[in-house]
Amino acid sequence: MIRRPLHVAILTGNHLCHNPRVVKEAAALANAGFETVVLGAWFDQNLKQRDQELMRSLPFSFVPVVDTTDDRWAHACTRLRGKIAALVHRFARVESRWQLGYACAALRRAALRRRADLYIAHSEAALVAAADLLRRGRCVGVDLEDWFSRDLLAEARRSRAVGLLDALERRLLTEGRHATCPSHAMSEALATAFGCARPAVVYNAFPWADRKMIDGLVKDRRDRRVPSIHWFSQTLGPGRGLEDLFSALPLLRNDAEIHLRGNPAAAFESWLRARAPESVRERIVVHGLVPNAELLSRIAEHDIGFAGETPSIRSRDLTATNKILQYLLAGLAVVASDTVGQREVAGQASDAVSLYPSGDPAALAHRLDLLLEQPDRLRRAKAAALRAAERTFCWERQESALLDAVARALPSST
Repeated sequence: MIRRPLHVAILTGNHLCHNPRVVKEAAALANAGFETVVLGAWFDQNLKQRDQELMRSLPFSFVPVVDTTDDRWAHACTRLRGKIAALVHRFARVESRWQLGYACAALRRAALRRRADLYIAHSEAALVAAADLLRRGRCVGVDLEDWFSRDLLAEARRSRAVGLLDALERRLLTEGRHATCPSHAMSEALATAFGCARPAVVYNAFPWADRKMIDGLVKDRRDRRVPSIHWFSQTLGPGRGLEDLFSALPLLRNDAEIHLRGNPAAAFESWLRARAPESVRERIVVHGLVPNAELLSRIAEHDIGFAGETPSIRSRDLTATNKILQYLLAGLAVVASDTVGQREVAGQASDAVSLYPSGDPAALAHRLDLLLEQPDRLRRAKAAALRAAERTFCWERQESALLDAVARALPSST
């Protein structure tokens, strides 16, 4: 009797191009012989086109459970439902699954129709679908790239379904068959908080092979003779460590270009003016997001990667972000805040990563100046970054942990 390939369904309810961890994990599973599908969604026409281009080279299937890009009525109804849920929570303090994402219901229905051997939740909306699957006796797991119930600043958390997220995380971690997260620090904290087994650790690294695609172009920098500091995220705004950087810039003894990449949050310009003195704003260059395939090339243009995560956000404190690991892969010296997760990375890449106490701009300026005024020190740190990436913090070193965790969760035969 010929055995069919084991089927793994990854649940996101999101665009594929904004989910690099999902892409890496799904590709690893497909290349290992699993029949792999990602259940996502399409809400934005430009992102849909990027997804379609990306799908041409991927070894797994991507199925949008909802597509509102060509249906304005469906898009309006989806957004209205989310707004109503937010208003109910605001005035009645009633949490609902509709707060967790536009694709919540469609993702649940699509997952229930599919007969997979293992379902892995990768988003807030996916937690709802996974919990329903678990109640029906399906084999379910979760990847907590972010600790959803412990994420964001206090002001933003007031509008979130924190209690619901906590309950869903607890159930999936204690009753599910599979769990992964991006750092040992988070794994230990999850086990302590929920009384579950420690999730397997899969660092959010990127393939060493991606370095072959670095284009060698200079698109960001103005003057290659001046050292360059780089920071990136999906969103440019408060709560991401930029407060420390802006406060440190007037204290620097050495010249440097400052390059920020991301989508500016609402009122970003006024926030920047309030935080960064006029004397340093002319040194700050803001860039838009680039496709994932180009990001490593743009990072590699620079000399120092800044990772100023805040310890006041529990999820940010514990995680080893893709930001710091991208810097190492690009061969940048790293200056990072001393969150628990970044200390974990620095412990394995100490010659490449310099830590400063979060909230201490003078200490940050000192760490930056040590690299800016000593070219040999900067070169050694950049070389150490590449060694750490090749030795530990690349996807080729991480995917075995994922495959082992999936193998333990799946039935031995079907």
